[in-house]
Amino acid sequence: MPTAAKLVASVWFALAGWLAANAHVPALGENAAVGLFRELTALIGFVCGWRVMGNGVDKSYADSVGTGLKTSIILAFLALLLFSGHQMVKEAFRMHFDGPMQAMLGWADLMMKNAVRMVSVGVIGVLIIAGLLGGPLTEWAWRRWR
Repeated sequence: MPTAAKLVASVWFALAGWLAANAHVPALGENAAVGLFRELTALIGFVCGWRVMGNGVDKSYADSVGTGLKTSIILAFLALLLFSGHQMVKEAFRMHFDGPMQAMLGWADLMMKNAVRMVSVGVIGVLIIAGLLGGPLTEWAWRRWR
């Protein structure tokens, strides 16, 4: 059911996803085609805010900080999963893998490599600050507009 808290959380974490993706773009390199990277990460943040943070209200403000950090972690994991999967499919069409099992292992390998590239002050900082502020903000919105 739509609530004000879910709306606030989804907009907040969509913004966090866009900012984190924007902070990650320099790590991709100069020749990397960014395309819809920022927008898709914002969409993932929107869904995570709605489903995870929006449903994690009706507790204390301290608990909402933990739920906000959990939402940021899920956002980062789902973005890694989606974009590494897309990268794996592109490599599979180039016949980089011998079979489907090697492609799945390649997906996990790409996730690890992309996670290492993602670890930067900008990306981690955005995700931590978004979680620390987004949780109490969503809890406040839930209490304000029940």
